Amino acid sequence: MLGARGTRDYGSILLGSSTDSGFVQRLRVQTVLTASLVIANLVGAIVAIALASVGIPEPSVFVADLWWVNFITVPVYVVAAFVVGIGAGTVIVVRDLQWAIRDRRPTARDARRARRAPRWLIGIQGLLWLGAVILFTLCYGIIHPHLIPKVLFVVGMSGVVVVAVSYLLIEFAMRPVAAELISAGYGRRRRGSGVRSRSFVSWLVGSAIPVAGILLVVLFGAFRDETSKLDMFVGVAVLAVTALSTGLILTVLSSLSITGPIRSVRTGMQRVQAGDLDDAELVVYDGTELGDLQAGFNSMVGGLRERERVRDLFGRHVGRDVAEAALASDPELGGTERVVAAMFVDVIGSTRLTAERTPTEVVEILNRFFAVIVDAVDTHRGLVNKFEGDAVLAVFGAPISLPDSAGAALATAREIADRLAVEVPELSAGIGVGHGPVVAGNVGAIERFEFTVIGDPVNESARLSELAKRDPRRPLASGRTIAAAAAHEAARWRELETVTLRGRAAETEVYELAEIGEPAVAGTTAPVG
Repeated sequence: MLGARGTRDYGSILLGSSTDSGFVQRLRVQTVLTASLVIANLVGAIVAIALASVGIPEPSVFVADLWWVNFITVPVYVVAAFVVGIGAGTVIVVRDLQWAIRDRRPTARDARRARRAPRWLIGIQGLLWLGAVILFTLCYGIIHPHLIPKVLFVVGMSGVVVVAVSYLLIEFAMRPVAAELISAGYGRRRRGSGVRSRSFVSWLVGSAIPVAGILLVVLFGAFRDETSKLDMFVGVAVLAVTALSTGLILTVLSSLSITGPIRSVRTGMQRVQAGDLDDAELVVYDGTELGDLQAGFNSMVGGLRERERVRDLFGRHVGRDVAEAALASDPELGGTERVVAAMFVDVIGSTRLTAERTPTEVVEILNRFFAVIVDAVDTHRGLVNKFEGDAVLAVFGAPISLPDSAGAALATAREIADRLAVEVPELSAGIGVGHGPVVAGNVGAIERFEFTVIGDPVNESARLSELAKRDPRRPLASGRTIAAAAAHEAARWRELETVTLRGRAAETEVYELAEIGEPAVAGTTAPVG
């Protein structure tokens, strides 16, 4: 069965859910089909009785010498036609929908037989009413030839009404079957089926035929001296009421066949707006242009789902902020100068780790290590810019500007040092934080590039992480970083030494995370969090 779940997958609770078993579905379809045929024939019988007795009262069929037709022939034929119609319909449905009953995918032959089942059902109704037209016209006409036009029109019009109502009701009842065929890849369009044909049937039976009947009544009244003005008025009034009634029934049925698919699309759109793409896909059950609308909606949802998957993967690879910036505009090579804080985290003793543990264990440990870093960086609105083997480079202040990028980087370094000791005790890491101007942008070729930051703070943080490996419990930061950070964060760090970092000419003031009770910057006591 198809995807959109619920009790109205087919536009009505009468047809159940797409998750029903084949047996339950077939039982529902058979029940609705039988009820539809009974209702259609009941409507036709009411129309015939109303027209014969009141709509066209003269010449009357209720005369003494026609008792055998009225009380034997007509009832016997009606009962026989009902039994034959329901029995033949059941046989056809059971025969042509075996694949649905047994919950197996339909073949091309199954599809052809299932598609012709509604035509067979409608054809049977038409043949039975055609038989009624011939039989009743002969029976009444043998005794009273002047009854032939009346019987021909009354029974013929009632038969057309039955066929039209059956056409719309059978299409409704067969929606689950149509949905299965469409999902199996057997096209939606059928020759002669469409919104236009449904509208034409409604117009033909609800307007054209009753109007033709009114014209006939007027014509008969004009050429028959026995017809009074009252008889003509009553006949026209009954035909007008019949036209209004049948027109209303057919219009309601036709509109329901149109609004059902439209409502399903509207419900799907509401799910999309709510961000529920998984349950937004519709069951395509209509074989007309409306089915194309449902299928088009499903294609759109599939595209949105794929786009969200790509967006998610893109964000995981380059970072959410970078992904959003790239999707919001056309990315270009090059960058802009920004003042950022860079944090470099490098594992201590990675060679020994790989020698002592299996590759699977190493990957599991590194994944827990990286998870701590990513979570901490995201919490403080930074960007994990690179995974370099067993090291991580994070940037604060690009591509999203931060009011206190240095303070955010220092707070992240503190959090990572605390959490690694508890959550990943198998390894430790040196953490260095630098600050200053960089160029942030896309580097590479136009066919393949990545977002990165280039500048002295990046090198500075990497060199500081090397020094921090002496005591992984204490991250290190440059004096420029401490000076740029907010006072409440800077107070947590103390000056350690002044050194010339590898690859640099100028000396760098190095600060370390102060412990509780130790002097911090500006002679304060550092409250370590």
